[in-house]
Amino acid sequence: MRILVVEDEQNVAAFIKQGLAEEGYVVDAVGDGELALSYAQTYDYDLILLDVLLPKMDGRQVALTLRQRGYSAPIVMLTALDGVDDRVAGLDSGADDYLVKPFAYRELLARIRARTRTYDRPGTPNELQMADLSLNRLTRVVKRGGQEIEMTSKEFALLEFLLQHPNQVLSRTQIGEQVWGYDFYNQSNIVDVYVGYLRRKIDDGRPLQLIRTVRGAGYKLSADA
Repeated sequence: MRILVVEDEQNVAAFIKQGLAEEGYVVDAVGDGELALSYAQTYDYDLILLDVLLPKMDGRQVALTLRQRGYSAPIVMLTALDGVDDRVAGLDSGADDYLVKPFAYRELLARIRARTRTYDRPGTPNELQMADLSLNRLTRVVKRGGQEIEMTSKEFALLEFLLQHPNQVLSRTQIGEQVWGYDFYNQSNIVDVYVGYLRRKIDDGRPLQLIRTVRGAGYKLSADA
């Protein structure tokens, strides 16, 4: 799952980004309201963590603008403004939840899980499947042939992205930006390395190889003979 963190305090943004990445989320972070709008409409996020007091455009205006434009992903506001009127204004602007700073990190994770669990993302069921391979986005369980396969967070994110785009050729840059975030360095061979890891876990020793290399173009997941 991919999350956008909108926070102008760099130490807070870095702390949240690192923690969420360790939980297996793909995280982008920006520091002002205008960038938040741009990123939200450029990339496909499962949730936005949105500070209220931001440069250029405050978080309530960001949320209101996104909702007016039909944006449906959950928005959780993070702010030091803890008055009832502040919380009401945040929710009325389009936020789904409101978390007051300083907050317990475990509570932040619980709010994220709750909001993504109830978000009916268009076209993306919670159970993804191809042939005898399955991935559950909520329980984070991957199975092939009924046997559970242990995955690292990045391997899981990579397989999830491939399963969301069956039979489509995905470039290394597309994969890198989705799995590692917008600051992915596309000259790195990290995508090839992780595809290799994934192949060993889901394809080695099996008659049907699902991960295909498309020479000069990238990779795709396909069950076609």
